[in-house]
Amino acid sequence: MAVFDILIYPDSRLKKVSRQISVVDESVKKFIFDLEETMRAGPPSVGIAAPQVGRFERIVIVDVSVKPDTPNHGKLILINPQINMKQGEVTGREGCLSVPDYTGNVARAETITLQALDLTGESKTYEMEGFEARAVQHEIDHLDGLLFLDRLVSRRNNLFKRKVYK
Repeated sequence: MAVFDILIYPDSRLKKVSRQISVVDESVKKFIFDLEETMRAGPPSVGIAAPQVGRFERIVIVDVSVKPDTPNHGKLILINPQINMKQGEVTGREGCLSVPDYTGNVARAETITLQALDLTGESKTYEMEGFEARAVQHEIDHLDGLLFLDRLVSRRNNLFKRKVYK
């Protein structure tokens, strides 16, 4: 297993659009295990996307199960994720491994329907709401070269220096 370095804003590679995975082979699976290890090794995080470690393929991992009262599907490995339906809108605070010094308020769909391949290459459909839907939308944005900074409600009033707890 390996722990990758995280690309940090303003690294221009974070703006790159990722390509589809054509086959979920052993090299893709190994990368996914290393990507998860990277997510677990860093500061607390509920998700990571392949572009954040310099691999521009449509792979994300999301796991919001650490939040006990949050409806969720457990750890999700999403390959070639595509949101097919969005409903409602809610504004919430987001942070990012690639933007370690700031958080910001971002408006996202409240519920989504998503289709993606899993680790076996099987197509799955998920219905998500609340924090899990927010986290998945955030990670999918990375696949399209977007950061939460690109979606701030207002750059003037909704970007905050991250608090450091000792």
